[in-house]
Amino acid sequence: MDKKTIRDIELSGKKVLVRVDYNVPLDKSGAISDDTRIVATLPTLKYLLEQKAAVILAAHLGRPKGAPAPEFSLAPVAKRLAKLLGQEVLLAEDCVGPAVESMARALKPGQVLLLENLRFHAEEEKNDPAFSQKLAALAQVYVNDAFGVSHRAHASVEGITKFLPAVAGFLMEKEVAFLSRAVSAPEHPYVAIIGGAKVSDKIDVIANLLTKVDILIIGGGMANTFIAAQGFATGKSLVEADKLELARELLEDAEKRKVKLLLPTDVVVADRFAADAQAKVVDVKSIPEGWMALDIGPVSSKVFADALKGAKLIVWNGPMGVFEMDAFAKGTEAVARAVADSGAVTIVGGGDSIAAVEKAGVQAKISHISTGGGASLEFLEGKVLPGIAAINNK
Repeated sequence: MDKKTIRDIELSGKKVLVRVDYNVPLDKSGAISDDTRIVATLPTLKYLLEQKAAVILAAHLGRPKGAPAPEFSLAPVAKRLAKLLGQEVLLAEDCVGPAVESMARALKPGQVLLLENLRFHAEEEKNDPAFSQKLAALAQVYVNDAFGVSHRAHASVEGITKFLPAVAGFLMEKEVAFLSRAVSAPEHPYVAIIGGAKVSDKIDVIANLLTKVDILIIGGGMANTFIAAQGFATGKSLVEADKLELARELLEDAEKRKVKLLLPTDVVVADRFAADAQAKVVDVKSIPEGWMALDIGPVSSKVFADALKGAKLIVWNGPMGVFEMDAFAKGTEAVARAVADSGAVTIVGGGDSIAAVEKAGVQAKISHISTGGGASLEFLEGKVLPGIAAINNK
């Protein structure tokens, strides 16, 4: 990475503002149901504390629409982080303003202060320079360790870098290092597996991957649009009718580039969208009227798994079916196991793919699990992410 990291800057006795991605899921009682994103920042935070920095954390949670909303308070995050770090984490009542400034001034090396939700202020998402300046006034150094929001040019991601020296944290460094392997000089054979509901969400990723991969596997709801594009009836399956022409173009592009593009040949269909629906396996050429494809079938699962054998690099983003329902999770779980057992460098991104890897219990065998869904997709599209571009060059 040609960007400066926390290793490249003097930190001792400095006040350091760290942008983290603590947009964690909460259950109905308001408790954190998955702390993966918090745990992922611990190496950066521990390093800063060892270097005797005073650490100020900035994050957002949910979509409070630019005004304070108690259900989006970062209080549960402060509590969980204190437990993980084994030390007190102070929580500010806001992220800017006189009270916060005095807390930041009083902060001693080795202490941690978490600012309240950045998105309680509309200026954050508007990348307002005055707001960026208020955040910058709290510290002497800025660290971006929030890969998951780095595709957004927000005040705490991009604007603040105009007022403070800006470096990357260890999580950011790791994300960029792994995802760069998939974009700039990938090892071959290189296989990409793209799933999820809609082609429209991932058009640019597919188009960019077709210029780099040897094999492209398409599953999930988006495969239905490709199946329909080949002239097969798809029953009540989710199909993006306005993307059929595009799907045909992508199939032609793959053929031109000699990329092996694999689509499901059999699917699990259901008579309705429900966990207890009647389900059966059919060939893609004979999806019954009134039924919908909700997973790839056993033959496709095996073909997809076999295609991963001998791969040097595998990128996976998006499930193969409605894996939240056990009846339609087999395809995604089979792919998760095949990715884990491939022996390749494996990069998994997107919340659903990560959940699938965890459900299959194979996360320890994945080389890199990306914490940023939208950000990792934009990176794979070949886009320059504003948050990364704004970090100081070495």
